[in-house]
Amino acid sequence: MAETQIQKSFPAAASSFLPNSRATRAVVAVLAGSALLAASAHVSIPFFFTPVPFTLQPMAVLLLALMLEPSLAFATLVAYLAEGAAGLPVFTPQGPLGILHLMGPDGGFLLAYPFAAFLVSKLRRTLPRTFTFAALSAAAGAVVYFVCGASWLAVLIHQPMSVAFDLAVWPFVAGDALKVVLAAGIVTGYARFRSRSARSAL
Repeated sequence: MAETQIQKSFPAAASSFLPNSRATRAVVAVLAGSALLAASAHVSIPFFFTPVPFTLQPMAVLLLALMLEPSLAFATLVAYLAEGAAGLPVFTPQGPLGILHLMGPDGGFLLAYPFAAFLVSKLRRTLPRTFTFAALSAAAGAVVYFVCGASWLAVLIHQPMSVAFDLAVWPFVAGDALKVVLAAGIVTGYARFRSRSARSAL
């Protein structure tokens, strides 16, 4: 019964803070989501052994994907990339501004984010809405951006995929596993909170 209540309350998790108009809600979600992505990108730590910095951005991508509908999650990430390509300081501090950043070492990750977010959101709304399946959905998205990020880096540095994985994947797997768990925990924890609040209001 508790799980059923959580599943029913989850769709409201992303919408409870937004206005009633569908169009207005979509605009607010995109703007708020892109702001969250920009803030998380600036929590950035460069490492000497890889051209790809550590950031909190993957967690923000996964969190938004778990909360938003697939089309809205995709649109939010596309809007974020458009903002960055236009020269707004929304990408990591390392590297140039504008579209040149998308051609840099982490360009493959950035360009993969809309598709990873769409996949995570789609899986979240297809699978049972438990913590386990939320984490599995987020992990699937992580696989997408890791593979795309490593593929782009391999082309950029003219090295085989094994080298690209050593530079852009393996150093970050443990950290991103934690991000997957945290994103899934935040979303399912909020759904449980809303479920309890709804029951206590009856």
